[in-house]
Amino acid sequence: MQVRLTSLTLARPLAVLDMETTGVDPARDRVVEFAVLKIAPDGRSQLCHQRVRPGVPIPPAATAVHGITDAAVAATPPFRAIARSLAGFLADADLAGFGIAGFDLPVLAAEFARAGVEFRVGGRAVLDALTVYHRMEPRDLTAAVKFYLGRAHPRAHAAAADVRAAAAVLDAQVGAYGLPPAPAALHATLVEVDVARRFRRDAAGRVTFAFGKHAGRPLAAVARTDPGYLDWMLGQGFLDDVRDLVREALGGRPASPGRQNPANA
Repeated sequence: MQVRLTSLTLARPLAVLDMETTGVDPARDRVVEFAVLKIAPDGRSQLCHQRVRPGVPIPPAATAVHGITDAAVAATPPFRAIARSLAGFLADADLAGFGIAGFDLPVLAAEFARAGVEFRVGGRAVLDALTVYHRMEPRDLTAAVKFYLGRAHPRAHAAAADVRAAAAVLDAQVGAYGLPPAPAALHATLVEVDVARRFRRDAAGRVTFAFGKHAGRPLAAVARTDPGYLDWMLGQGFLDDVRDLVREALGGRPASPGRQNPANA
């Protein structure tokens, strides 16, 4: 099989990789599936695609993203069983993918470390398409004004000009995408659990952590097993909607962010 690259010029193989995992914490979560497309300078390519048994339960929230269940990987090998062959497959290659610098490579490095197999990115070219995207297609207010309003924003970072531009952009977005025009309804569309996205809902509708050492775990379960962590959160600079959820969980009542949010009152 050949992959036609019309712009990239390769001097050595390029390994394009993607990881599906048990969660979003690169240090704690485990790989459940990976794919590596290794493209040679002459265009020939090899695909290495494997599901692996993570050794920990796959949370429903992760399954909702990639569709892989515990049963689907029950008979597959653990990562440590294929670590050396995968490291050999990657040994002579530069690395590429979408978002790999912040997620896929840290996850992969942690898995290799647990397996006792050396894996280094030093000496390789690492090409992250997400980094290119952010650099070449900025997602700031000036870019939004140009995209949605069709004009320049010459007074960027002047507060009065920025608030006028932000209001005009938001109004244009509502019209462009057919979003709810009422602020409370629009809020409900945009905010899954809390404004800063510290929590999310899993497939069962439970409020779960989206950050930190408990990422992917239900808030109610953490309240039972690690209430000290929630006490710590109450002393940090989280927004009040997060603190309300935490207090509610510590009180033993089901989390209900809508009841705490004045936008839904």
